[in-house]
Amino acid sequence: MADDQDYEAALFDDEDPIGGDLKEKVAEAWRDFARHLVDALRQLAPGTTLDLTLDPTASGTGDAIYSVQVTGEDGDMLAATAVGNADLPSEYRLGRSVIAQVVALGWSPPGVVPGSGEAFGVRVPKSDAVQLSRLIMRTLRDIYGTPHPAFLTYLAHDAQGLVAALPALGVARSLASIVETDGEGSVAVVRAKHGPAGEDQDDLPLHDKVITVVARLMKTTPEELTIDPDGDIGIRSGSAMVFVRVRDNPPLVDVFSPILTEIEPTERLYVKLSELTNRMPIGRLYCTNDTVWASVPVFGRDFQATHLMLAVQVMTGLADELDDRLQGEFGGKRFFGENDAPKQVEGERTGMYL
Repeated sequence: MADDQDYEAALFDDEDPIGGDLKEKVAEAWRDFARHLVDALRQLAPGTTLDLTLDPTASGTGDAIYSVQVTGEDGDMLAATAVGNADLPSEYRLGRSVIAQVVALGWSPPGVVPGSGEAFGVRVPKSDAVQLSRLIMRTLRDIYGTPHPAFLTYLAHDAQGLVAALPALGVARSLASIVETDGEGSVAVVRAKHGPAGEDQDDLPLHDKVITVVARLMKTTPEELTIDPDGDIGIRSGSAMVFVRVRDNPPLVDVFSPILTEIEPTERLYVKLSELTNRMPIGRLYCTNDTVWASVPVFGRDFQATHLMLAVQVMTGLADELDDRLQGEFGGKRFFGENDAPKQVEGERTGMYL
């Protein structure tokens, strides 16, 4: 009897809603990214450069590459640059007010720091790695519009262009696992060396099976995956942010994604979500903590890796299909919508940086 009660409690636990507080989940992901970045900055050898880039395939910014570079220098110094208007397409250049924010954060205008060229620059000792990490994090998040560190890619390379070892930066995606560098410094795509997703995993616990599948989806190792305080693994899939949570009793994998945030819950909204859920062959839509979520369960008993991959694809499709429709009817904000990415500013352009 007690086992039956525990089973029902796991199925109908309203005290632990899937998804929880999205703002806190995102904030914790950024804090984790910044903590790991501090360690990476302290380990940058002279001549080694770390490139951090908002993935344009996710942001929809086309040819606009929003990036920050940090290079280790002699004397335990770090030189950092952030892309400026000279390297951005005219329709994506930063407006005057945004440039003021960049300078207020701590960046020097282009050309002021030696070697910064036409980018914003700063030069600090490694002892200021914490402050530099915060500056970079706020620039990527607040200025360039990165909604979650999972939308960032990074790669470290030495002066000859050879890939350099670097600690994992939270859920940001390392490019080191999908590129190789030859003696001349050219980069080529490497075929995945993993076997079939379900190979030799039958005897593993459910949690380990899921970790292995997610690591392959993210082109990383299980040890480098970052799990947030709720026990969720974040996956960036296209322009969607997907979370994966493993439950032991009953054995179940929850795959869920935020569709809209900052939305006002109303009776009309709940009715709409119920109608849409009834039309879905699997999964559900629900609202909690001012966020509309989509969720698809994957059975843990007789777990199939392909089912988890399919659930992630379903989440991406739901986000792309429903976010515009629901936003137009109920307001709110898409997790990574047009208002989140850096946008063209109407009126006078600022040219280089002023």
